[in-house]
Amino acid sequence: MPAYNEAANLPHVIPQTLNALRSLSSRIELIVVDDGSIDATTSVMKDMCAQFSEIVFLELSRNFGKENALSAGLDAAQGEVVILMDSDGQHSPTFLKQMFHQWKNGCDVVYAVRKKRDDQSKVHVKLTRIFYKLINWGGKFKIPENAGDFRLMDRKTVDALKKLPERNRFMKGLYAWVGFKSCAIDYEPCNRLDGKSNFGMSSSITLALTGMLAFSIVPLRALTWIGFSLSALAIAYGIWVIGEYSIWGINVPGYATIVVALMFFSGLQLLAVGILSEYVGRIYEEVKQRPNYLIRQQVGHGLGSSSGSSTFTN
Repeated sequence: MPAYNEAANLPHVIPQTLNALRSLSSRIELIVVDDGSIDATTSVMKDMCAQFSEIVFLELSRNFGKENALSAGLDAAQGEVVILMDSDGQHSPTFLKQMFHQWKNGCDVVYAVRKKRDDQSKVHVKLTRIFYKLINWGGKFKIPENAGDFRLMDRKTVDALKKLPERNRFMKGLYAWVGFKSCAIDYEPCNRLDGKSNFGMSSSITLALTGMLAFSIVPLRALTWIGFSLSALAIAYGIWVIGEYSIWGINVPGYATIVVALMFFSGLQLLAVGILSEYVGRIYEEVKQRPNYLIRQQVGHGLGSSSGSSTFTN
């Protein structure tokens, strides 16, 4: 569970989740990753660790973002089965039994798909649909639409994810890239128990941009086709002007045409440079090879040295 300023929600979410996990296995751990919270999340989690021996609390040195907080949890997870879910109460523990059943039937990954997006604006929903169409266009694998981080993963899937070193992490794309047998279940997110979501429209756009640049070359291909099309139009227009002058003797004054063309192509060039710069900037970040996160402190050991089958990490 990644957590950012969830001090009011964790005392309610954690006991419910632990009860659901205990009904599935006798060997469980619940990892909560504090992603640089500025409220009382740390003190609340220390109290929860003292109350429940199954809890592992990781406090990151600062806010690294949800994608990196999820990676920190996956790196620390020791269970044969690992479940990712939010700490705000929107992912109901009642779905864990259904996920576990699908895993028992042979699925390596069981992910939850939202049936509706009534809590989001029409613009947000429309942009989400456009994003999935673009990122899946011409790709070698498909990222399921409306599937979030709420999912169960087998140990071999988690180990595969841990081998992926990139710094610009788009977890939904990484889940799909590693493959393995996957099953989907429908769910409706619950209302937040307290507070407001820290993940709004601007955060969604930033994450979508990261995902697009990390898993798609559609923007580069689009620039290629735009350049080819404009070159063809320029040649055709040049032939037309020459024909008008040679055949009909029409001297076309080109001042307005030149000004508009210069402004258009200047803007197009700046757009192309901007897109290329986004790719180059991410290459620069990857080359530095800085760690995705830093842990300030860890409380609890979870599964520790326990062995056996059907060990659960949440």
